[in-house]
Amino acid sequence: MSERTQDAFTQDAAQSLGAVVKPAGVKRTGVTWWTQAWRTLWRDARAGELRLLVVAVALGVAALSSVSFLADRLNGGLQRDARQLLGGDVVVVSDQATPAHIMQRAKADGLQGVTTLSFPTMARGQSQSGAESNSRLVALKAVEMGYPLRGELKVASSLAQADVTEKTNAIPASGEVWVEPAGLEALGLDVGDSVLLGNSRLRISRVLVNEPDRGAGFMNFAPRVLMNTADLDATGLIQPASRVTWRYAVVGADNATKNFLAWAEAESKKPEVRGVRVESLEAGRPEMRQTLDRAGKFLNLVALLAALLSAVAVALAARAFAARHLDDCAMLRVLGLSQRHIALSYTAEFVWVGTFASTLGLALGYAVHLVFVALLKGLVDTALPAPSVWPVVYGLGTGLTLLLAFGLPPVLQLASVPALRVMRRDVGELKATTLSVWALGLTGFAVLLIAVSRDLKLGLMVVGGFAGAVLVFAGMAWLAVQVLRRSVVEGSAPPWLMLATRQISARPVYAMVQVSALAVGLLALALLVLLRTDLISSWRNATPVNAPNRFVINIQPDQAASFLQTLHDAGVRKPDWYPMIRARLVAVNGNTVTPDSYTEERAQRLVDREFNVSFSADQPEHNSVVAGAWQAEELDGLSIEDGIAKTLKLKLGDRLRFDMAGVLHEARITSVRRVDWTSMRANFFVMYPVSRLVTGAGFDVPTTYIAAFRAPQRVAGADAVAEASATPSANPTRKLVKSSPTFDNQLISRFPNVTSVDMGATLNQVQSVLGQVVSAVEFLFLFTLAAGLVVLFAAVTATREERAREYAVLRALGASNHLLAKVQRAELAGVGALAGFLASGVAMAMGWGLARFAFEFEWTASPWVPVLGAVVGALLALAAGWWGLRDVLRRPVVQTLRQAS
Repeated sequence: MSERTQDAFTQDAAQSLGAVVKPAGVKRTGVTWWTQAWRTLWRDARAGELRLLVVAVALGVAALSSVSFLADRLNGGLQRDARQLLGGDVVVVSDQATPAHIMQRAKADGLQGVTTLSFPTMARGQSQSGAESNSRLVALKAVEMGYPLRGELKVASSLAQADVTEKTNAIPASGEVWVEPAGLEALGLDVGDSVLLGNSRLRISRVLVNEPDRGAGFMNFAPRVLMNTADLDATGLIQPASRVTWRYAVVGADNATKNFLAWAEAESKKPEVRGVRVESLEAGRPEMRQTLDRAGKFLNLVALLAALLSAVAVALAARAFAARHLDDCAMLRVLGLSQRHIALSYTAEFVWVGTFASTLGLALGYAVHLVFVALLKGLVDTALPAPSVWPVVYGLGTGLTLLLAFGLPPVLQLASVPALRVMRRDVGELKATTLSVWALGLTGFAVLLIAVSRDLKLGLMVVGGFAGAVLVFAGMAWLAVQVLRRSVVEGSAPPWLMLATRQISARPVYAMVQVSALAVGLLALALLVLLRTDLISSWRNATPVNAPNRFVINIQPDQAASFLQTLHDAGVRKPDWYPMIRARLVAVNGNTVTPDSYTEERAQRLVDREFNVSFSADQPEHNSVVAGAWQAEELDGLSIEDGIAKTLKLKLGDRLRFDMAGVLHEARITSVRRVDWTSMRANFFVMYPVSRLVTGAGFDVPTTYIAAFRAPQRVAGADAVAEASATPSANPTRKLVKSSPTFDNQLISRFPNVTSVDMGATLNQVQSVLGQVVSAVEFLFLFTLAAGLVVLFAAVTATREERAREYAVLRALGASNHLLAKVQRAELAGVGALAGFLASGVAMAMGWGLARFAFEFEWTASPWVPVLGAVVGALLALAAGWWGLRDVLRRPVVQTLRQAS
């Protein structure tokens, strides 16, 4: 070959690889690594070499950024509307009437204040014609003049015109109420009709569309009824055991509110001031975001899992990318490019690829977060502010970290490929990435994930659990390879099985990597199936079939006999019937207890609040004694639930003193009960084993009653409902009639002061909210699913070139395509089955942990889950192999051997 011809050949080869080499005799200027990177990027993009890397990074960024966009906008909305959501600058919340000295101090500081009362109760509807409609549990709120201090109410003139709203700072006039659209629809009412609340009949004058200080607590999911405080006493709804929340909100100058806040917080911590807490713009309302916080944790959990799967996919795809570029880099070394030049060009290429994939992921994540807002409609405000720059920064950081920490290390090995590889293909193979490089990348990515999760515990659990699962998968894969090597004996096994076994056992380390990667991908699929079909279904179906579906509270002692007779006449047998007392723990073993006596948050809440206690000489049949003994009529004894005993660090023999509506009562713990809170029965933290609870002075403790029962499907009797509703208290023992609207309506008509909770409707309402959250979680799970499939595809196709060379040699030695196809299918099915089996086993363990510690119910998965997981794993591996390896056996033998020589 002449010198001119050789220079032309060199120039063409260099240009095909993205480099420029001048002919002999011409001064070599070369190209910069920057230009080399652009040319390499364009060539790899056109060849489809970067497709898997872009998809993996985009999926991880989209999953994380979608949750980050949602959280950022929610936080922005809360900061924007904080004072409106709070109801004032400072709010004093209590379970009794706001202490007078606190209100006096606010007035002395020049602050304007209003008091609101809210509690759940039963409401009945009455049309303008006088016909009564269904009863419904509502969230009643009584307000006084001056409300709202911050923001405005939105009201409408009728249910049909609920979309046409007007803003107002007025409140319902005396004798009137405003009702939310959901309440009007449930009661079958409209403006002009009436609502029956206790002993009062109040006319609906407007439709309540929005109130600025509406929280997101559980009871606030019930339809709101807004009334004037002046009408509250006449209803007779507030009884000694009523769970009423008083909120005293104040507004004023910044300095005055700051001084009042500091004083009120100090005052609320005094031992003699109980059941009072202070909320401010800084402290916020914890219950207001409890539901969304839980949903956020689920979404973060799924997003982190998707990002971790994307990291595995990037590592596998990058190694395959590097393996395909070994020969190119060897030629570049022959043409004179330095290691530094090659390393910088590939680093720049990956930075650009990472930026593009991250931008694509951010766009997809923003679109997904809009879907979240739509799915969570009613739980989140759709008029949220625009997101800040932080989700974008997190997204770009995540994408670049994914690609540079997990994808760049194997690619940088291309810079050290020797030029001799042009002549000898057995030199310059990729080496295992050093432990220090992996540790640095993993540490950086783990720190980023923990930061993005906004929850140190959750982030550590996910990253740690992921690392632990990978170790389990790798260890079990190594054991499986050793067992396979010893169990398949030459001569006794079919040829295709022997060749498949050799293929796997010849590369035990890579077999471990492949099985681990496949198992991690399949783990996401298994968790998705178990979480959706088993865990959530088990939670929803945890209620026993014949469990009570009605809880009636606020039954007065003088109504007890007539109420039980009414239930009996309606066909209700053996209802749960217990006295109920509002009590607050004030001392243990003679030592005064306050929230500051405990460090655990739940213990502080229990000590700071009132809870319901009861008494009965007979041990509840649905409670089991786990310590001590239940002694009937033991005057100085009490029984405590084991959960609260652990939380408050109580034990047998401890003496507890309770404040019961101003009456102190002290007794000794003589038994500890285990309570099944999912039984839907009447349960109590504390019970006294006596038939009558009296104080040391011989006075009865203030008591109301609670009844839990299953409502009859049909009601029977002889009298007319019109007579019952006309004189509700004249003869409360009359039998209910078949022609009456519903059992609940007639019960409330007879006893208007009681609150009847339809647990069926309540559970449906809770499940509806849960369904919204689950829909959002499942939608995000699609990204985890996609990331798992990408991992699956990357793991199966990572050895495509090695398989092509090995199969070419076997075909040259006489092996048929039919035999090699069997070998390939056997290898893929075996690896997939093992990965599916391991992933299903780990998913069962994680599912049990979620059921036991998160959902708090016993759950046992079917023993067939690992078998099914193995079958699904084998099928998915075969499908991925068919898609990614279908051309391996179609290549001409000569072409493959020439490329490998």
